Amino acid sequence: MRSTDAYRHRFQKTLEYIDTHLSEDVSLDRLSQIAAFSKHHFLRQFSELFGMGVYKYVQLNRLKRASYRLAFRHDQSVIYIALESGYDNPESFARAFKKSTGQTPTEFRRQPQWTSWQETCDVLADLRKTHMKMIHRLQDVKIVDFKATDVGALEHRGDPALIGDSIAQFIAWRKHNHLHPTQSATFNILYDDPDEADPAGFRLDLCAAVDRETDDERYGVIRKTIPAGRCAVLRHIGSDDNLGQSLSFLYKEWLPQSGEEPRDFPLFLQRIHFYPDVPENEMILDVYLPLK
Repeated sequence: MRSTDAYRHRFQKTLEYIDTHLSEDVSLDRLSQIAAFSKHHFLRQFSELFGMGVYKYVQLNRLKRASYRLAFRHDQSVIYIALESGYDNPESFARAFKKSTGQTPTEFRRQPQWTSWQETCDVLADLRKTHMKMIHRLQDVKIVDFKATDVGALEHRGDPALIGDSIAQFIAWRKHNHLHPTQSATFNILYDDPDEADPAGFRLDLCAAVDRETDDERYGVIRKTIPAGRCAVLRHIGSDDNLGQSLSFLYKEWLPQSGEEPRDFPLFLQRIHFYPDVPENEMILDVYLPLK
């Protein structure tokens, strides 16, 4: 490993440690130990490499996780989320949250303003894409026979920055119909690349496997089938911010060397471990590329 790569790897381990310890006291002593640098130089090195101070980075990641919990985990109280985010009381949490997002936690829970939230989190997404890159090998891709799966699908159509509203509606449908992710597999059907598509025309389906009648109409859910067939499967571990790198590997590296041809059905994902229930670097999903 080149010295530059080894240097960056030490800091990547630090970022992964932060991801998995957001509910704890993330001390400078511990972080400098993880990076194997003197704490006297660690702060400056972190800032120069990542473009923000380590304390700001930790705070933004805590607030990002808090926003997901506020929007999608209504069984968790604001007080609980504040304490899990490292704040001594709801008041200090509310001040920090509003400063970053423009809304109080209660306002965000009631009606998230996803566009301004996205602007806040873009800096974290860019950092992950640059410094926590996916590394795949050709042998990581497996070919399987996917069985036809009936799903309830909520069709998100429009700006991908607003997908949070569709996710909240999808979760409400699942809860109403008792389709817990541990019992009903979760899929996304990817019709478009969010980085390439016109935001107004972006298309993505949020899906859950169904094997019985459910109450769909009031939630805008329709029935679809993910068809049976051969698929190349690549496991992606980590943030959705880096998902594009895994998709690029499939199309740019694996497919040309495989001798395979894609089938006329969109790329789809099966989500296994969900953020914010697991740390962002421990998210797991399987990417399915339909083959002829």
